[in-house]
Amino acid sequence: MNIFRLSGDLCHLVAIIILFLKIWKSKSCAGISGKSQVLFALVFTTRYLDLFTSFISIYNTVMKVVYLALAYATVSLIYLRFRSTFDSESDSFRVEFLLVPVAGLSFLENYAFTPLEILWTFSIYLESVAILPQLFMITKTGEAVSITTHYLFFLGLYRALYLGNWVWRYHVEGFFDQIAVVSGVVQTIFYCDFFYLYFTRGQHVPSRYSYYYPSSLTDS
Repeated sequence: MNIFRLSGDLCHLVAIIILFLKIWKSKSCAGISGKSQVLFALVFTTRYLDLFTSFISIYNTVMKVVYLALAYATVSLIYLRFRSTFDSESDSFRVEFLLVPVAGLSFLENYAFTPLEILWTFSIYLESVAILPQLFMITKTGEAVSITTHYLFFLGLYRALYLGNWVWRYHVEGFFDQIAVVSGVVQTIFYCDFFYLYFTRGQHVPSRYSYYYPSSLTDS
């Protein structure tokens, strides 16, 4: 454990809590992509199957359980409790264009051809693109509401800090996880433009994201 990983984990947790509390307190999931949240829940599910096979530390176990619980609680708020406020028309990114390539790549590029290892690899690849439906949804609404930008900011900060974690581990421990690093870099790149807009325009994120997504990626 190092300061970059610990800070990254906390930023990740803060992002998830911010989103959950926003939906719960406002009783609305306006501006939130349910598809992104389902993908993140799938990420945690396929990554943390080792909860049933191995024990690393109390911290590790607690964080995994919390991530899983909050992910599915958020999904339930969006699709069940506050379903009437969910903007399904704007949340129209075609996730099959993410799931199919990610699933195929996880079979081709992994560290061991075993069920748990393939599912872990799948989760790493999927996490790198799971935010795309949320970013795409911004193109439909023109700008993101304040709470959504804070959520995205902390998610992006989490990924940036994990880059520092990998650099630290490489120099201190001689450890290098190519799959996690490459996927993390890809994911961080998706946040770069958002970071620029966040700091220069605050919550008013314009619809320039529309340039990144061709119409074939939408359900309509």
